[in-house]
Amino acid sequence: MLLVLIMAAVIWGVGVLTKAPKSMRFSMIGVLYAAVVLLHLILPNGHALRMATGQQVAPWLLLGGGAALVLGYRKLLNALRNKAKPTEATATDAPFSDTELNRYARHIVLREVGGLGQKKLKDAKVLVVGAGGLGAPVLQYLAAAGVGTIGVVDDDVVDNSNLQRQIIHKDQSIGMPKVHSAAQEMKAQNPFVTVLPYERRLDADSAKALIAEYDLVLDGTDNFDTRYLVNAACVALEKPLVSGALTQWEGQVSLFDPAHDAPCYQCIFPEAPAPELAPNCSEAGVIGPLPGVVGSIMALEAIKAITGAGDTLRGEMLIYDGLYGETRKISLKRRADCACCGAA
Repeated sequence: MLLVLIMAAVIWGVGVLTKAPKSMRFSMIGVLYAAVVLLHLILPNGHALRMATGQQVAPWLLLGGGAALVLGYRKLLNALRNKAKPTEATATDAPFSDTELNRYARHIVLREVGGLGQKKLKDAKVLVVGAGGLGAPVLQYLAAAGVGTIGVVDDDVVDNSNLQRQIIHKDQSIGMPKVHSAAQEMKAQNPFVTVLPYERRLDADSAKALIAEYDLVLDGTDNFDTRYLVNAACVALEKPLVSGALTQWEGQVSLFDPAHDAPCYQCIFPEAPAPELAPNCSEAGVIGPLPGVVGSIMALEAIKAITGAGDTLRGEMLIYDGLYGETRKISLKRRADCACCGAA
């Protein structure tokens, strides 16, 4: 028997040296095994070849049976493993990687969001107008929430005076365009989202074409011209608009959506107030955390609008008074004579 085992080892070694496939090496050893068994079956007892190969056929049959069981067991295991593994197409089509599932687990376990809601967030395209006080928390939370594509429009650069409240920007970003500073921080926060920075001021020529590429718009700008421009484009394209504003200690948020019988921005503010009645932050001042509070509410409204969770501020305005810790909601109605959506 030892002689046969040595011959088998030699066959295997030659196969390794010649880089022969394992299947060929096993086949050669199988031929050797079959020859030995055949010799034992046809040669008489006491024959020299039988004496040199173990005398009896029984040990060889037991050895062959054991090897067959081992090979069969391994083949069965491999078949079961392959059956349990997802197909290549399924793995490719899976909406989330394991890392994403872990990242968004706190969303997915929420009954109102779940896996379907998180998939809606991943498929959504949201445009944020303004990367300043309100845009900063909006962009951070939308990216963290896993909104798949986020566009950000702004033509300003980071200034030292912004850093007291616009926490998406860092000291080393001073002088950098805000859209690129914000995009850099968003990708650092969540590499699974796509951020599209538009370093420009939104104007009448580009607003409608850009907004048409998105499902939802959030406006955090600080001037009425841009707000009216964004509102008009959203009304024309039937896109929902989450709008926020703030001054000093107070902020407000609403979801304007005439396509679903809610008012538009111009229904509530038909005309821009006189400049002295609505000073900007640099003139009137603003407490640092206020944009974070109001911007976070804006991001929350966007997430609810995308996933269908809860009730949005469609047709309502939430007003937050940070100085006295008070919130209140007021109902908003469409104006039949609205210059923007009255005929919509």
